[in-house]
Amino acid sequence: MKVEMIFVGTELLLGNTVNSNAAYLSEKCAALGLSCYFQTVVGDNEERLSEVVRTAMGRSDIILICGGLGPTQDDLTKETVAKVCGLELIENKEELEYIKDRMSKLTKKITENNWKQAMVPEGAITVHNPNGTAPGIIIEKDDKRIILMPGPPHEMESMFEDSIYPYLDSLTPATLVSRMIKICGVGESKAETMMLDLIDNQTNPTIATYAKDGEVHVRVSAMADSEKEAVKLIKPVVKELKSRFGAYIYSTQDDVTLEQVIVDLLRENELTLVTAESCTGGMVASRIVSVPGASEMFKEGFITYSNKAKRKYLGVKKGTLLKYGAVSEQTAREMAIGGCDTTKSDVCVAVTGLAGPDGGTDEIPVGRVYIGVCVCGSVLVRGFDFPGNRERVRMSAASKALALLRECLLDYFSQMTFGKDKRKKR
Repeated sequence: MKVEMIFVGTELLLGNTVNSNAAYLSEKCAALGLSCYFQTVVGDNEERLSEVVRTAMGRSDIILICGGLGPTQDDLTKETVAKVCGLELIENKEELEYIKDRMSKLTKKITENNWKQAMVPEGAITVHNPNGTAPGIIIEKDDKRIILMPGPPHEMESMFEDSIYPYLDSLTPATLVSRMIKICGVGESKAETMMLDLIDNQTNPTIATYAKDGEVHVRVSAMADSEKEAVKLIKPVVKELKSRFGAYIYSTQDDVTLEQVIVDLLRENELTLVTAESCTGGMVASRIVSVPGASEMFKEGFITYSNKAKRKYLGVKKGTLLKYGAVSEQTAREMAIGGCDTTKSDVCVAVTGLAGPDGGTDEIPVGRVYIGVCVCGSVLVRGFDFPGNRERVRMSAASKALALLRECLLDYFSQMTFGKDKRKKR
């Protein structure tokens, strides 16, 4: 079945509000096995909205419309859709009482325009909104389903999860099952090349790749009459991807992040971690501490932005900074070792680089970053050149630091020496 999305609001066109609803609904519809070919953003204008709705009804089976259900004059989605469908608006007494009760708790005097939210198209299904006063509406007309939802994300998402998703799921007789393969340490182009034959020959299951910050996610989806059959179709494809990408795959679960995997690795092996950051300014530490339970293994985080701080807190030699500079393999190495030595930690990941936009030279261009990892005395340092603006360079560096940290931990756990002077766990 084909689904189309319409997002209503002049504030979306002006860029005053980020349309996060689009990403959310797209992902949910994909999980339901619905094909989305069109998304439209339209302002608060009856004529243009009518045109968009008519066009959608002519080419799609399901139309999801977000926004314009509130009490103000420019909230005209419900009225416009009802007119396009030739339906009268009638008062829903249950929603009227709910609005009255909810509003009376917020204000002593309820303005008259609030009652318009209780008006719904005749014959439509009303979807209760426990987080707001504008109910959702489902119109079934001529084998089409037009679903109206409130614009605020916290209202829309809750309504979709509780009511709209089950409704849409009942419309699709087949079952869609997806499996996510999360990869780090391989760029998007290389990842696609490694599985291009699978992509070119895909039918059911299908393979879709998504480029993330420093990662590539591969979603394998299969449609079948039952979940068991869909899983059976997915299994050999996932097995083949695991064979090709090996240790580059850090998870096959949607809700598991790279930092979660790293925290789990360290906790399970009773190793402690410290971070030493310059250009990333705490981004690596922030991602680590976002994981529940990180306090068990994360000891400390240093932001040593200046050379003085690198010397004072991490023991980087003055001679190293004078000879090689702050952005160098040698400095990253001493930062990683110093982080472990200073805090008596088992593991340290260090980042130093030039995020820009100024200060670049032929020898050290903007985007040059060195990342060092020390695991129980063994040290690995790698240099990278990240494209983009200052924020993009910093984000890329933080993601790559976590990927390199995981790589070094796996090497250590497999008893492979990736550096010199390997020492025992502290």
